Amino acid sequence: MTTLTAFTVLVALVGLERLAELVVSKRNAAWSFERGGRESGQGHYPFMVVLHSGFLVAMLVEAWVRRPDVAAGLAWSMLALVVASQALRWWCITTLGRRWNTRVIIVPGLAPVTSGPYRLLPHPNYVAVVVEGVALPLVHASWITALVFTVANAALLTVRIRTEDAALRTLPREPVDA
Repeated sequence: MTTLTAFTVLVALVGLERLAELVVSKRNAAWSFERGGRESGQGHYPFMVVLHSGFLVAMLVEAWVRRPDVAAGLAWSMLALVVASQALRWWCITTLGRRWNTRVIIVPGLAPVTSGPYRLLPHPNYVAVVVEGVALPLVHASWITALVFTVANAALLTVRIRTEDAALRTLPREPVDA
């Protein structure tokens, strides 16, 4: 198997992982809405979907069109970062449990989660997204995709984090008895 084929398989596996996330997200969003959840930030969500979908396509197009030489050290170190970012992402997902989804949905009365990676950072999932946004394309030296995605994602995260923080401020610090 060539390195380009292996990279294509890796990106396809990440794409499948994203589909699994969407299944979990949809189920969890329904759970939140059933409990009176309120959504914020609907305006930026379509941009996020397009950006993250385009990211997967762009790095493959770049790799297949440019066919760069890839230093083994770069490929392996970036692959290690991709694996680490996936581990952090799934730690976030499992820590939030039913409250995790790809939208900003707040269930009134539930205090913010402060365990798992959230005891260390306010937005650990976005750390995983940033690391993956740089590392995954660089597994096959797709530096243009890494750069463009990082800049676009920084703009998106500025909006997303402000939206999420504002929504979280509406929650009690401690759970409210139902």
